[in-house]
Amino acid sequence: MQDRTPYQDKIIKRYYENRDDIMTDKLSMLITDLYLAEGKKRQQLWKRIATALSNLKVPQSQIDHLVEQDNPSLLTKYIEKR
Repeated sequence: MQDRTPYQDKIIKRYYENRDDIMTDKLSMLITDLYLAEGKKRQQLWKRIATALSNLKVPQSQIDHLVEQDNPSLLTKYIEKR
């Protein structure tokens, strides 16, 4: 018994084909929120950003450096280079 229809399989396939673009868009939205966030909310956003960067296969040392700097403009420049 098949769990998914062929249509659903195509949707899933397209998602994984475009995952890098989706993650980059998500990072852009998170960076915008990061400029406005303070305190605990800012820490939560950095955790989400670190996860998104991991999904983009950014080296962990680079992720740690970006999080440590806590500088949204540095993160923006890094994303633009990719």
